[in-house]
Amino acid sequence: MFEPFSGAYYLGRLYLEPHDAERVVMQRAQHERVNEQLYGGEDAAIRRLDHPLVMKVGNAHLSVHGADDVPERTLGFPPGLLERLDVDAPTLSEVLLAKAERAEQLLSLGGTDTAAV
Repeated sequence: MFEPFSGAYYLGRLYLEPHDAERVVMQRAQHERVNEQLYGGEDAAIRRLDHPLVMKVGNAHLSVHGADDVPERTLGFPPGLLERLDVDAPTLSEVLLAKAERAEQLLSLGGTDTAAV
């Protein structure tokens, strides 16, 4: 689903659509698989299955959490956030997934957007 893109990111394509949630979400099982595959390992400082993934959509870095009611390969956005990001939805779009070091850096600095306006 994601492939290496740069020293700090993986590249993937996901559907972006509105969702009745307070934060950006993706299917819980998929969130856990991606977290384990990309952030897993003995030396991964941020590996926890309840830990958000960090994705870049447009110019915004977003904390992405797991939820049970989201289709596979889909990011669900809280009301108002897609408009704020100037994204027409639903749409299939390229997204960047921060690698472990970059995600840890962004989360520790509070550099992610977590909720709608």
